[in-house]
Amino acid sequence: MAKANANYLKLKAGYLFPEIGRRVAAFAAANEGAKIIRLGIGDVTRPLVPAVVDAMRAAVDEMGTDGGFRGYGPEQGYDFLIDLVREHDYASRGVEIARDEVFVSDGSKCDSGNIQEIFGLDNVVALTDPVYPVYLDTNVMAGRTGAAGPDGRYAGIVYMPATAENGFVPDLPKQKVDLIYLCSPNNPTGAAAGRDELARWVEYARAHGSIILFDAAYEAYVSDPAIPRSIYEIPGAKEVAIEFRSFSKTAGFTGTRCAFTVVPKGVTAEAGGERVAVNGLWNRRQTTKFNGVSYPVQRGAAAVYSPEGRRQTGDIVRFYMENAAIIRRGLADAGFTVFGGTNAPYIWLRTPKGLTSWDFFDRLLSQANVVGTPGSGFGPSGEGYFRLSAFNSRENVEEAVARIGRATW
Repeated sequence: MAKANANYLKLKAGYLFPEIGRRVAAFAAANEGAKIIRLGIGDVTRPLVPAVVDAMRAAVDEMGTDGGFRGYGPEQGYDFLIDLVREHDYASRGVEIARDEVFVSDGSKCDSGNIQEIFGLDNVVALTDPVYPVYLDTNVMAGRTGAAGPDGRYAGIVYMPATAENGFVPDLPKQKVDLIYLCSPNNPTGAAAGRDELARWVEYARAHGSIILFDAAYEAYVSDPAIPRSIYEIPGAKEVAIEFRSFSKTAGFTGTRCAFTVVPKGVTAEAGGERVAVNGLWNRRQTTKFNGVSYPVQRGAAAVYSPEGRRQTGDIVRFYMENAAIIRRGLADAGFTVFGGTNAPYIWLRTPKGLTSWDFFDRLLSQANVVGTPGSGFGPSGEGYFRLSAFNSRENVEEAVARIGRATW
Protein backbone atom coordinates (compact mmCIF):
# COMPACT_ATOMS: atom_id res chain seq x y z
CA MET A 1 0.00 0.00 0.00
CA ALA A 2 1.24 3.49 -0.82
CA LYS A 3 2.28 5.42 2.25
CA ALA A 4 1.83 9.15 2.80
CA ASN A 5 4.49 11.47 4.15
CA ALA A 6 3.29 11.50 7.75
CA ASN A 7 5.19 14.70 8.44
CA TYR A 8 2.42 16.59 6.62
CA LEU A 9 0.03 15.42 9.31
CA LYS A 10 2.04 17.37 11.90
CA LEU A 11 1.00 20.63 10.27
CA LYS A 12 -1.80 22.65 11.75
CA ALA A 13 -5.23 22.21 10.21
CA GLY A 14 -4.85 24.91 7.56
CA TYR A 15 -2.24 27.23 6.16
CA LEU A 16 -2.82 30.72 7.54
CA PHE A 17 -4.01 32.45 4.38
CA PRO A 18 -6.52 29.78 3.23
CA GLU A 19 -8.09 29.97 6.70
CA ILE A 20 -8.41 33.72 6.31
CA GLY A 21 -10.04 33.17 2.93
CA ARG A 22 -12.49 30.67 4.40
CA ARG A 23 -13.62 33.06 7.14
CA VAL A 24 -13.94 35.99 4.75
CA ALA A 25 -15.97 33.91 2.29
CA ALA A 26 -18.32 32.80 5.05
CA PHE A 27 -18.79 36.39 6.22
CA ALA A 28 -19.41 37.65 2.68
CA ALA A 29 -22.01 34.96 2.05
CA ALA A 30 -23.85 35.90 5.23
CA ASN A 31 -23.57 39.66 4.62
CA GLU A 32 -24.40 40.22 0.98
CA GLY A 33 -23.48 43.71 -0.17
CA ALA A 34 -20.85 44.33 2.51
CA LYS A 35 -17.88 46.18 1.05
CA ILE A 36 -14.92 44.23 2.39
CA ILE A 37 -11.52 45.92 2.29
CA ARG A 38 -8.64 43.47 2.28
CA LEU A 39 -5.46 44.52 4.04
CA GLY A 40 -4.46 40.96 4.87
CA ILE A 41 -2.52 38.91 2.34
CA GLY A 42 0.48 40.88 1.12
CA ASP A 43 -0.51 40.93 -2.55
CA VAL A 44 0.20 44.09 -4.51
CA THR A 45 -2.62 46.00 -6.21
CA ARG A 46 -0.91 48.44 -8.60
CA PRO A 47 -0.48 47.28 -12.23
CA LEU A 48 2.81 46.43 -13.86
CA VAL A 49 4.64 49.60 -14.88
CA PRO A 50 4.83 50.59 -18.57
CA ALA A 51 8.55 49.82 -18.87
CA VAL A 52 7.92 46.22 -17.80
CA VAL A 53 4.84 45.77 -19.98
CA ASP A 54 6.61 47.14 -23.05
CA ALA A 55 9.59 44.84 -22.50
CA MET A 56 7.39 41.77 -22.04
CA ARG A 57 5.31 42.65 -25.10
CA ALA A 58 8.45 43.02 -27.21
CA ALA A 59 9.76 39.70 -25.91
CA VAL A 60 6.51 37.92 -26.78
CA ASP A 61 6.67 39.37 -30.29
CA GLU A 62 10.29 38.21 -30.53
CA MET A 63 9.25 34.69 -29.50
CA GLY A 64 6.82 34.69 -32.43
CA THR A 65 9.60 34.90 -35.00
CA ASP A 66 11.89 32.24 -36.40
CA GLY A 67 14.98 34.14 -35.36
CA GLY A 68 13.76 35.19 -31.94
CA PHE A 69 12.05 32.03 -30.70
CA ARG A 70 13.53 30.42 -27.59
CA GLY A 71 12.77 27.04 -26.10
CA TYR A 72 14.20 25.87 -22.82
CA GLY A 73 16.31 28.59 -21.26
CA PRO A 74 19.09 28.19 -18.69
CA GLU A 75 17.69 26.98 -15.38
CA GLN A 76 19.85 29.54 -13.59
CA GLY A 77 18.46 32.46 -15.61
CA TYR A 78 19.53 34.46 -18.63
CA ASP A 79 22.82 36.35 -18.35
CA PHE A 80 21.19 39.63 -19.38
CA LEU A 81 19.10 39.63 -16.18
CA ILE A 82 21.77 38.16 -13.93
CA ASP A 83 24.27 40.84 -14.96
CA LEU A 84 21.76 43.60 -14.17
CA VAL A 85 21.16 42.06 -10.75
CA ARG A 86 24.89 41.96 -10.09
CA GLU A 87 25.38 45.57 -11.18
CA HIS A 88 22.40 47.31 -9.60
CA ASP A 89 21.62 45.25 -6.51
CA TYR A 90 25.16 44.43 -5.41
CA ALA A 91 28.05 46.19 -7.15
CA SER A 92 26.31 49.53 -6.58
CA ARG A 93 26.51 48.79 -2.85
CA GLY A 94 30.14 47.66 -2.91
CA VAL A 95 29.38 43.92 -3.10
CA GLU A 96 30.87 41.71 -5.80
CA ILE A 97 28.70 38.74 -6.78
CA ALA A 98 29.77 36.31 -9.51
CA ARG A 99 27.45 35.43 -12.38
CA ASP A 100 27.22 31.77 -11.33
CA GLU A 101 26.19 32.78 -7.78
CA VAL A 102 22.81 34.19 -8.94
CA PHE A 103 19.86 31.86 -9.60
CA VAL A 104 16.73 33.33 -11.20
CA SER A 105 13.52 31.62 -10.08
CA ASP A 106 9.74 31.94 -10.04
CA GLY A 107 9.52 33.31 -6.50
CA SER A 108 11.33 33.76 -3.22
CA LYS A 109 8.53 31.83 -1.50
CA CYS A 110 9.51 28.80 -3.60
CA ASP A 111 13.22 29.28 -3.01
CA SER A 112 12.98 29.90 0.73
CA GLY A 113 10.84 26.78 1.01
CA ASN A 114 12.93 24.60 -1.30
CA ILE A 115 16.35 25.58 0.02
CA GLN A 116 16.02 23.20 2.98
CA GLU A 117 16.16 20.25 0.56
CA ILE A 118 19.92 20.60 0.12
CA PHE A 119 20.58 20.30 3.89
CA GLY A 120 20.54 17.19 6.07
CA LEU A 121 17.60 16.38 8.30
CA ASP A 122 19.81 16.45 11.38
CA ASN A 123 20.43 20.20 11.12
CA VAL A 124 19.12 22.29 14.01
CA VAL A 125 16.90 25.04 12.61
CA ALA A 126 16.37 28.43 14.27
CA LEU A 127 13.46 30.70 13.33
CA THR A 128 12.48 34.18 14.37
CA ASP A 129 9.08 34.12 16.03
CA PRO A 130 6.79 35.47 14.59
CA VAL A 131 7.88 34.69 11.05
CA TYR A 132 6.69 33.96 7.52
CA PRO A 133 5.01 30.52 7.85
CA VAL A 134 6.73 28.94 4.83
CA TYR A 135 10.07 28.67 6.64
CA LEU A 136 8.60 26.55 9.42
CA ASP A 137 6.09 24.52 7.46
CA THR A 138 8.58 23.29 4.86
CA ASN A 139 10.91 22.05 7.59
CA VAL A 140 7.99 20.27 9.26
CA MET A 141 7.11 18.66 5.92
CA ALA A 142 10.71 17.52 5.48
CA GLY A 143 10.77 15.79 8.86
CA ARG A 144 13.12 18.03 10.87
CA THR A 145 10.65 18.50 13.71
CA GLY A 146 8.55 16.63 16.18
CA ALA A 147 4.89 17.36 16.75
CA ALA A 148 3.58 20.76 17.77
CA GLY A 149 3.11 21.21 21.50
CA PRO A 150 0.18 22.85 23.30
CA ASP A 151 1.90 26.24 22.90
CA GLY A 152 2.10 25.78 19.11
CA ARG A 153 5.85 25.27 19.07
CA TYR A 154 7.30 22.30 17.20
CA ALA A 155 9.79 20.06 18.95
CA GLY A 156 13.25 20.36 17.43
CA ILE A 157 12.90 23.96 16.25
CA VAL A 158 14.71 26.76 18.08
CA TYR A 159 12.30 29.68 18.36
CA MET A 160 13.82 33.15 18.68
CA PRO A 161 11.13 35.54 19.97
CA ALA A 162 10.91 38.92 18.26
CA THR A 163 9.02 41.14 20.66
CA ALA A 164 8.43 44.79 21.43
CA GLU A 165 11.02 44.46 24.19
CA ASN A 166 13.85 43.60 21.74
CA GLY A 167 12.59 45.85 18.96
CA PHE A 168 11.33 42.80 17.06
CA VAL A 169 14.94 41.83 16.26
CA PRO A 170 15.59 38.54 18.09
CA ASP A 171 18.53 37.83 20.35
CA LEU A 172 21.20 35.36 19.29
CA PRO A 173 20.42 31.73 20.18
CA LYS A 174 21.91 30.54 23.45
CA GLN A 175 22.73 27.15 21.91
CA LYS A 176 24.48 26.18 18.68
CA VAL A 177 22.16 26.07 15.67
CA ASP A 178 22.92 25.12 12.07
CA LEU A 179 20.38 26.91 9.86
CA ILE A 180 19.09 30.38 10.76
CA TYR A 181 16.13 31.99 8.97
CA LEU A 182 16.18 35.78 9.07
CA CYS A 183 13.88 38.21 7.26
CA SER A 184 14.65 41.92 7.06
CA PRO A 185 12.66 44.05 6.58
CA ASN A 186 10.59 41.58 8.47
CA ASN A 187 7.35 39.97 7.47
CA PRO A 188 5.15 40.32 9.54
CA THR A 189 6.49 42.83 12.09
CA GLY A 190 7.88 45.43 9.68
CA ALA A 191 11.11 45.67 11.70
CA ALA A 192 14.41 46.11 9.85
CA ALA A 193 17.74 44.98 11.28
CA GLY A 194 20.55 47.51 11.47
CA ARG A 195 24.15 46.99 10.47
CA ASP A 196 25.38 46.16 13.98
CA GLU A 197 22.56 43.67 14.50
CA LEU A 198 23.28 41.85 11.25
CA ALA A 199 27.00 41.88 12.02
CA ARG A 200 26.29 39.97 15.25
CA TRP A 201 24.43 37.30 13.28
CA VAL A 202 27.23 36.97 10.77
CA GLU A 203 29.77 36.69 13.58
CA TYR A 204 27.65 34.00 15.26
CA ALA A 205 27.34 32.01 12.01
CA ARG A 206 31.07 32.21 11.32
CA ALA A 207 31.88 31.06 14.87
CA HIS A 208 29.48 28.09 14.82
CA GLY A 209 29.63 26.97 11.19
CA SER A 210 26.00 28.00 10.70
CA ILE A 211 24.29 29.20 7.52
CA ILE A 212 21.95 32.21 7.48
CA LEU A 213 18.98 32.01 5.11
CA PHE A 214 18.30 35.71 4.61
CA ASP A 215 15.00 36.81 3.09
CA ALA A 216 15.34 40.33 1.67
CA ALA A 217 12.12 40.33 -0.37
CA TYR A 218 11.16 43.76 0.99
CA GLU A 219 14.53 45.51 0.68
CA ALA A 220 13.14 48.06 -1.80
CA TYR A 221 11.05 49.53 1.02
CA VAL A 222 14.05 50.50 3.14
CA SER A 223 14.40 54.28 3.31
CA ASP A 224 16.77 54.54 6.28
CA PRO A 225 20.36 54.69 4.94
CA ALA A 226 21.59 53.02 8.14
CA ILE A 227 19.65 49.83 7.26
CA PRO A 228 21.52 47.39 4.94
CA ARG A 229 19.62 46.38 1.83
CA SER A 230 21.63 43.16 1.58
CA ILE A 231 23.27 40.99 4.21
CA TYR A 232 26.34 40.93 1.96
CA GLU A 233 27.02 44.53 2.98
CA ILE A 234 28.27 42.94 6.22
CA PRO A 235 31.91 41.73 5.99
CA GLY A 236 32.15 37.95 6.05
CA ALA A 237 28.51 37.36 5.11
CA LYS A 238 29.43 35.83 1.75
CA GLU A 239 30.92 32.90 3.69
CA VAL A 240 27.81 32.16 5.74
CA ALA A 241 24.66 33.56 4.09
CA ILE A 242 22.25 32.76 1.25
CA GLU A 243 20.03 35.68 0.19
CA PHE A 244 16.54 35.62 -1.33
CA ARG A 245 15.25 38.53 -3.44
CA SER A 246 12.01 39.05 -5.33
CA PHE A 247 10.44 41.24 -7.99
CA SER A 248 6.99 40.57 -6.50
CA LYS A 249 6.73 43.45 -4.04
CA THR A 250 9.39 45.58 -5.72
CA ALA A 251 7.81 45.62 -9.18
CA GLY A 252 4.37 44.01 -8.87
CA PHE A 253 5.39 40.52 -10.07
CA THR A 254 3.17 38.57 -7.65
CA GLY A 255 1.17 37.24 -10.59
CA THR A 256 4.05 37.33 -13.08
CA ARG A 257 6.54 35.36 -10.93
CA CYS A 258 10.21 36.23 -10.96
CA ALA A 259 12.81 36.31 -8.21
CA PHE A 260 16.39 35.30 -7.58
CA THR A 261 18.53 33.69 -4.92
CA VAL A 262 22.20 34.42 -4.34
CA VAL A 263 24.33 31.47 -3.21
CA PRO A 264 27.97 32.54 -2.83
CA LYS A 265 30.51 29.84 -3.58
CA GLY A 266 32.17 30.53 -0.23
CA VAL A 267 29.17 29.17 1.71
CA THR A 268 29.88 25.57 2.69
CA ALA A 269 28.27 22.77 4.69
CA GLU A 270 29.65 19.53 6.13
CA ALA A 271 29.14 16.24 4.30
CA GLY A 272 31.01 13.04 5.13
CA GLY A 273 33.56 14.88 7.18
CA GLU A 274 34.35 17.37 4.41
CA ARG A 275 33.17 20.89 3.57
CA VAL A 276 31.17 21.14 0.34
CA ALA A 277 30.00 24.26 -1.47
CA VAL A 278 26.23 24.63 -1.24
CA ASN A 279 26.28 26.58 -4.52
CA GLY A 280 26.82 23.34 -6.42
CA LEU A 281 24.12 21.57 -4.43
CA TRP A 282 21.56 24.29 -5.17
CA ASN A 283 22.56 24.31 -8.84
CA ARG A 284 21.99 20.55 -9.00
CA ARG A 285 18.64 20.89 -7.24
CA GLN A 286 17.48 23.60 -9.65
CA THR A 287 18.65 21.85 -12.81
CA THR A 288 16.91 18.67 -11.67
CA LYS A 289 13.59 20.12 -10.46
CA PHE A 290 13.19 23.47 -12.22
CA ASN A 291 13.04 24.49 -15.88
CA GLY A 292 13.64 28.19 -15.44
CA VAL A 293 11.61 31.38 -15.72
CA SER A 294 10.17 32.24 -19.13
CA TYR A 295 12.07 34.54 -21.47
CA PRO A 296 9.35 37.26 -21.64
CA VAL A 297 9.12 37.41 -17.85
CA GLN A 298 12.89 37.75 -17.48
CA ARG A 299 12.88 40.53 -20.08
CA GLY A 300 10.21 42.24 -18.00
CA ALA A 301 12.32 41.85 -14.87
CA ALA A 302 15.34 43.27 -16.70
CA ALA A 303 13.28 46.36 -17.59
CA VAL A 304 12.91 47.09 -13.87
CA TYR A 305 16.59 48.14 -13.93
CA SER A 306 16.20 50.56 -16.83
CA PRO A 307 16.04 54.28 -15.95
CA GLU A 308 12.31 54.32 -16.71
CA GLY A 309 11.71 51.08 -14.85
CA ARG A 310 13.56 52.26 -11.75
CA ARG A 311 11.64 55.53 -11.71
CA GLN A 312 8.26 53.88 -12.31
CA THR A 313 8.69 51.09 -9.75
CA GLY A 314 10.14 53.58 -7.28
CA ASP A 315 6.96 55.64 -7.60
CA ILE A 316 4.88 52.58 -6.73
CA VAL A 317 7.02 51.70 -3.70
CA ARG A 318 6.59 55.28 -2.47
CA PHE A 319 2.84 55.02 -3.03
CA TYR A 320 2.59 51.92 -0.86
CA MET A 321 4.76 53.49 1.84
CA GLU A 322 2.47 56.53 1.87
CA ASN A 323 -0.37 54.08 2.46
CA ALA A 324 1.63 52.56 5.32
CA ALA A 325 2.10 56.01 6.88
CA ILE A 326 -1.65 56.66 6.65
CA ILE A 327 -2.45 53.36 8.36
CA ARG A 328 0.18 53.81 11.04
CA ARG A 329 -0.88 57.37 11.84
CA GLY A 330 -4.61 56.57 11.75
CA LEU A 331 -4.30 53.58 14.07
CA ALA A 332 -2.14 55.53 16.52
CA ASP A 333 -4.74 58.31 16.56
CA ALA A 334 -7.40 55.68 17.28
CA GLY A 335 -5.43 54.53 20.35
CA PHE A 336 -3.69 51.45 18.98
CA THR A 337 -0.08 50.58 19.77
CA VAL A 338 1.58 50.25 16.36
CA PHE A 339 4.95 49.15 15.00
CA GLY A 340 6.49 48.85 11.53
CA GLY A 341 5.31 50.80 8.50
CA THR A 342 8.49 52.86 8.11
CA ASN A 343 10.96 50.55 6.29
CA ALA A 344 8.39 47.92 5.31
CA PRO A 345 4.85 47.89 3.88
CA TYR A 346 3.45 46.15 6.96
CA ILE A 347 2.00 47.60 10.13
CA TRP A 348 2.16 45.40 13.22
CA LEU A 349 -0.32 46.37 15.94
CA ARG A 350 -1.09 45.15 19.40
CA THR A 351 -4.65 43.85 19.71
CA PRO A 352 -6.76 45.93 22.11
CA LYS A 353 -8.18 44.88 25.47
CA GLY A 354 -6.40 41.52 25.54
CA LEU A 355 -8.21 40.13 22.51
CA THR A 356 -6.60 37.13 20.86
CA SER A 357 -5.35 37.61 17.32
CA TRP A 358 -8.21 35.60 15.79
CA ASP A 359 -10.85 37.26 17.99
CA PHE A 360 -9.63 40.63 16.77
CA PHE A 361 -9.70 39.33 13.18
CA ASP A 362 -13.37 38.37 13.56
CA ARG A 363 -14.30 41.68 15.22
CA LEU A 364 -12.45 43.72 12.64
CA LEU A 365 -14.23 41.84 9.87
CA SER A 366 -17.69 42.10 11.45
CA GLN A 367 -17.49 45.69 12.73
CA ALA A 368 -15.34 47.38 10.07
CA ASN A 369 -15.53 44.91 7.17
CA VAL A 370 -11.73 45.04 7.04
CA VAL A 371 -9.50 41.99 6.63
CA GLY A 372 -6.08 41.72 8.24
CA THR A 373 -3.81 38.88 9.33
CA PRO A 374 -3.81 37.41 12.86
CA GLY A 375 -0.37 37.59 14.41
CA SER A 376 -0.66 34.12 15.93
CA GLY A 377 -0.63 32.69 12.41
CA PHE A 378 3.02 33.73 12.18
CA GLY A 379 4.09 31.95 15.36
CA PRO A 380 3.38 31.75 19.09
CA SER A 381 5.04 35.12 19.81
CA GLY A 382 2.61 36.72 17.36
CA GLU A 383 -0.33 36.09 19.65
CA GLY A 384 -1.88 39.36 20.72
CA TYR A 385 -0.69 41.12 17.57
CA PHE A 386 -2.15 41.75 14.12
CA ARG A 387 -0.72 42.61 10.68
CA LEU A 388 -2.14 45.10 8.22
CA SER A 389 -0.76 45.53 4.70
CA ALA A 390 -0.26 48.78 2.79
CA PHE A 391 -0.97 47.05 -0.53
CA ASN A 392 -4.23 48.63 -1.66
CA SER A 393 -5.68 51.74 -3.25
CA ARG A 394 -5.46 55.07 -1.45
CA GLU A 395 -9.24 55.25 -1.29
CA ASN A 396 -9.53 51.83 0.34
CA VAL A 397 -6.73 52.52 2.82
CA GLU A 398 -8.29 55.79 3.96
CA GLU A 399 -11.72 54.19 4.21
CA ALA A 400 -10.37 51.21 6.16
CA VAL A 401 -8.60 53.48 8.66
CA ALA A 402 -11.78 55.54 9.11
CA ARG A 403 -13.84 52.40 9.72
CA ILE A 404 -11.37 51.04 12.26
CA GLY A 405 -11.45 54.37 14.06
CA ARG A 406 -15.24 54.25 14.30
CA ALA A 407 -15.40 50.65 15.53
CA THR A 408 -15.74 49.73 19.19
CA TRP A 409 -13.49 47.13 20.77
